[in-house]
Amino acid sequence: MNIWESMKLALHELSRNKMRTGLTMLGVIIGVSAVITMVALGTGAGARVTESISSLGTNLLTVIPGNPKVRFGGPSAGGQPVTTLTDDDAKAIVRRFPQTVAAVAPVARGSVTVKLGDKSWQTSLTGTTPDYRTVSNQPVSAGRFITQADVDGRIKVAVLGPTVVSQLMGSDQANPVGLDVQVNRIGFRVVGVLKTKGAGAFGQDQDDMVLVPVSTALRRVFNRTNVSTINVQTVSQDTMDLATEQISRLLRERHHILPPYEDNDDFSVRSQTGLLEAFQTATGTMTRLLAGIAVVSLIVGGIGIMNIMLVSVSERTREIGLRKAMGATNRDIRLQFLIESCVIAGLGGLIGVGLGGLASTLLGKALETTAIVTLQSVVASVAVAAATGLFFGIYPAQKASRLSPIEALRYE
Repeated sequence: MNIWESMKLALHELSRNKMRTGLTMLGVIIGVSAVITMVALGTGAGARVTESISSLGTNLLTVIPGNPKVRFGGPSAGGQPVTTLTDDDAKAIVRRFPQTVAAVAPVARGSVTVKLGDKSWQTSLTGTTPDYRTVSNQPVSAGRFITQADVDGRIKVAVLGPTVVSQLMGSDQANPVGLDVQVNRIGFRVVGVLKTKGAGAFGQDQDDMVLVPVSTALRRVFNRTNVSTINVQTVSQDTMDLATEQISRLLRERHHILPPYEDNDDFSVRSQTGLLEAFQTATGTMTRLLAGIAVVSLIVGGIGIMNIMLVSVSERTREIGLRKAMGATNRDIRLQFLIESCVIAGLGGLIGVGLGGLASTLLGKALETTAIVTLQSVVASVAVAAATGLFFGIYPAQKASRLSPIEALRYE
């Protein structure tokens, strides 16, 4: 008997017990659909993080106050924020290294209340310089951005994000340019509106922010001298390592840090590329973990296949004996049961792929995230399902092939 005849016979036998065949497939269907869904959501999340970080460029450095080696989040006193970076540090970086540094944007962040008329909104205020527009990819849709004259004169001007505009004026399409708003009860003239960017890699609203000159934020709003971070854009990706070393040496000199430097540094310099690699590793590990958990249900489905095939062998003992008496070899019997097992697993895998794709789409919309079903995950899931059917069908097939024809014919 050839494989094609064995396939037709296997399909005929499975069609005789449609309910049992369908229930046996159920474990494989659930397992494959779970694998497809988990991998799709994990891949989508990883792609979203990668896109969000890459949109800022791969030649970015971020100088952060504090040393994570000393304490998580950097050293602090009495729970107070770390205050080791200043606007003067940012000015020194751009002044000293014009060959490697293209732009520097110091950032001072804090929470504020913005008020326009009888409407108020709690949001994040970012004090920065004109270079922030380039470094952080923040174009404006109306009006203008912060200028160097605004920074030098500590001018009270503000650029609003679309979410802030929507909360204060009822629509993100409204134009507040020229209006006066209150930021923590301090009057600011609105000079621009940022272009909509939407949710970030971690679901945060990137449009819920107010930009003001860094000098104004430090002196008039926050009443402090330190900045939260210093964002640095290097001339090219090739100069990132050199720029990192130059910035580290400069800050150690300015902050009077003694060796050993990495242990005593009161700052850290992180690259966008390193951050991207770290997130890709994290999301990849999480995706594999979720897929591994989903594979457990696939194994359970395989055990169900073996159980049903053993029942099938018992029910068809006389049939096996009759076929052997008519000349069927052990190989023919073994091949028939293996094919039946693989057909159950294979069909279950294909149905699971379809349900997994549908579930991925629905969950992606419900969670407002991206789900990406890749060809690799589909092929791998179907292959694993078929391999599961083959593996768990070996024992029942072997048992069937070893039945004695005489004993099988006498079986009741």
